[in-house]
Amino acid sequence: MPSLAFQAALPFVLRWEGGYVDHPADPGGRTNKGITQGVYDRWRVAQGLPARHVRLIDDAEVQTIYETGYWIPPRCDLLRRKLDLVHFDTAVNMGPGRAVRFLQGALRCSVDGAFGSRTELAAAECELLPTIEAYCDARQNYYRRLTERRPELGVFLKGWTNRINALKSEVGVGGLEATLEADFGESGYIARVPDLGIDPAYDIEEP
Repeated sequence: MPSLAFQAALPFVLRWEGGYVDHPADPGGRTNKGITQGVYDRWRVAQGLPARHVRLIDDAEVQTIYETGYWIPPRCDLLRRKLDLVHFDTAVNMGPGRAVRFLQGALRCSVDGAFGSRTELAAAECELLPTIEAYCDARQNYYRRLTERRPELGVFLKGWTNRINALKSEVGVGGLEATLEADFGESGYIARVPDLGIDPAYDIEEP
């Protein structure tokens, strides 16, 4: 049974993931409700199910993939409310490994990408809103540096920025006011960023 915290966080993520897209500049390729074809294929194989087009993914599958692939692995379940949403949204958009590194950087603890007891303790003892603000700022800086390095991804920058601003508003740390209609920018949706180690072109170290 999904936790109440996960169920509370999921609607924000789904609002910003949108429906089916297949943008030529997006390395993730075909994506529906934020689930790429590759992720869906691997999940269905693990369940002993035949492959099928991601257009056909159902709501139960979406929820299970998000919980088992993006909520539990980066340990959103161990974080306080608001920080758990920021961490979950980052894991979905940028991968669980990168999310843990952003979290550790915001907590000013050792950045090793492994969510262990020290990270858990730092998260439990941190000042919540300043930590969230530092986390979101680091994520925004990453998008800026990424589009400077890879200008062809600039088409996604407005959508990424709008999502960050809406996330900050959702958890009460400022930014532009979140609206009922998500503004995806000129691309029409929010592109996913491959997790650390999947595509070296996206592995930008923090300055």
